[in-house]
Amino acid sequence: MEFEVIKEWFLSIGPIWQSLIGGIFTWGMTALGAALVFFFRTINQKVLDAMLGFAAGVMIAASFWSLLAPSIEMAVAQGVIAWLPAVIGFLTGGIFLRICDAYIPHLHLGFPTDEAEGVPTSWRRATLLVFAITLHNIPEGLAIGVLFGAAASGIEAAGGATIAAAVALAIGIGIQNFPEGTAVSVPLRREGVSVGKSFWYGQISGVVEPLSAVVGAAAVLLIQPILPYALAFAAGAMIYVVVEELIPESQLAGNADIATMGTMVGFSIMMLLDVALG
Repeated sequence: MEFEVIKEWFLSIGPIWQSLIGGIFTWGMTALGAALVFFFRTINQKVLDAMLGFAAGVMIAASFWSLLAPSIEMAVAQGVIAWLPAVIGFLTGGIFLRICDAYIPHLHLGFPTDEAEGVPTSWRRATLLVFAITLHNIPEGLAIGVLFGAAASGIEAAGGATIAAAVALAIGIGIQNFPEGTAVSVPLRREGVSVGKSFWYGQISGVVEPLSAVVGAAAVLLIQPILPYALAFAAGAMIYVVVEELIPESQLAGNADIATMGTMVGFSIMMLLDVALG
């Protein structure tokens, strides 16, 4: 009975609040992963690489099952060429991340500080690492918000753009955010940063997710015709992050097989969540 009450309440609050709650959940999972720094000073590199691979797998599966497939079906429902919004949105999402990548100072995990990307800056290593994770948390938050907004659009043929699918996406992204929080906080602790600061840096990268989720939901509610483009945009941004960042980092230490199996497991879990719940 309690579950039914919570369910009815959640369905009644509207997509903006639903997106905010989904984003807060994924941020909380990032913080939970970062909290492992209170118990571990180091983390086995193979475990870390498997975690990064897992995160990549979740994002790949979410990009298709939760975003691209609904984008195509929604385009059909709107009387648009089925593939057009998916292609345009997908490429635009990648281009957007490429521009952010070129100008926002950041440092990928496992790389020395002198290989930081973006405009030159005097920021410390910890700040650069946080910005790297923050960059790819933006499309994750947008994806949650856009899907909740799509579910509220009233287009029956939205194909998977349902409240249940949006909840499944939030759960999947939350699961993969757990190892991401760990992947930032524990290496910083190993480098001599205090426990408190390591946790702070590990969790703060996730704060952008509830913010970008609300932006995504508001945008598609205000301009419904952009829904299929917005879904594909989020997918393109996520795939850019996977190919440019997560997969290379997961294989940097030579643990390609372990990282690949992590990717397979992550993909399978996200696919299961989307199909079973969506």
